[in-house]
Amino acid sequence: MKILILGAGKMGTFFCDLLSRHHEVAVYDPDPERLRFTYGVLRFNDLEEIDAFAPDMVINAATVKYTLTAFKQILTHIPDSCILSDIASVKTGLPEFYASCGHPYASSHPMFGPTFASLGNLADENAIIITEGDHLARIFFRDLYAGLRLNVVEYTFREHDETIAYSLSIPFASTLVFASVMKHQDAPGTTFKRHMAIARGLMSEDDYLLSEILFNPNTPDQLRQIQHQLSTLQEIVERHDSDAMQDYLHSVRRNLR
Repeated sequence: MKILILGAGKMGTFFCDLLSRHHEVAVYDPDPERLRFTYGVLRFNDLEEIDAFAPDMVINAATVKYTLTAFKQILTHIPDSCILSDIASVKTGLPEFYASCGHPYASSHPMFGPTFASLGNLADENAIIITEGDHLARIFFRDLYAGLRLNVVEYTFREHDETIAYSLSIPFASTLVFASVMKHQDAPGTTFKRHMAIARGLMSEDDYLLSEILFNPNTPDQLRQIQHQLSTLQEIVERHDSDAMQDYLHSVRRNLR
């Protein structure tokens, strides 16, 4: 299969390396400097070069801010039968785009961001495949992710957004709150250092990505739950209520089972 990857960032180059073993792969990025770090694939920085390549599939690995823009730029440069696919963590606008683009499509979300995951060992990581879209294209991504030993689940676009609000918005918001009240420590403990590492990793992400994940329509409900739990904990601490603290800790442990 001839596969065109849009974007030569961390995930784009990861997919280049992964797919070039069994497919003819090209990568397009308007910044020629980013193409320097891709190997074993065709490298395009001009949209006209895509015409001659005539891909069977496009994998959009552009940053979230430019996902839709990248798709729209290449539509007149690919065959009508070309499958469009994205790996975006934020699906805002994509269902509507796919419904009107006239191309078969597949949408997935490999949940192993390069900031925290070891791309060489993904056995404990997960991927989401959106149930809407082309059946054979979904099978392609299911087989691809299974080959990486990922745990694969299938959600609709709506279920994906609900899941992301829970699995990303809560840790993102909690980490932002931690970092916002953090003070320098000359002798930090182990727990503090681990939280610091997570916070630094999170803050190395693109601001637009962080904003869009937190702007998920389902996020406010999750934030209200955090606020409620913080208020409960604050009341227990202020009262020095040992019995209530024990009950609270037990309830937290139950959630971790």
